[in-house]
Amino acid sequence: MGVTKTDLFTAEQNDLALIAKAFAHPARLAIIDYLLKTNACINGDLVEELGLAQATISQHLRELKDMGIIKGTIEGVSVSYCIDPVRWTEIKGLFNKMFDRHPFCC
Repeated sequence: MGVTKTDLFTAEQNDLALIAKAFAHPARLAIIDYLLKTNACINGDLVEELGLAQATISQHLRELKDMGIIKGTIEGVSVSYCIDPVRWTEIKGLFNKMFDRHPFCC
C-alpha cells in the first residue's frame, strides 16, 4: 500500500480532508452536537449522555481537540470542553466555499 501524497493537494484540500475524517465518526458528531447544545461540558457529562466508556469518549475528544474543533480548559480536577469558535468559523467557511462552487447553489 502506498503512502498518501498530501503534497499533491492544496493546503485547503488537505485541511478539509482531515476535518472530514474527524467528522466521519458518529460518536464525534454526537459529541459536537452535545457541545453545540450545551456550550460546554466535562468528559463525565458525555459518558452519561452518550453511554460510551470514558476511555472511548476521551479518545474521540482527543481527535476533535487535535483538529482544533474543540478546546478544553481545566476546571479543578476535570477538563471542560467547548467548540472553538474561531476554528468552527474557519471550518464552516471551508465547507461553504466548496459547496458554493456548485453551479446550482442558491
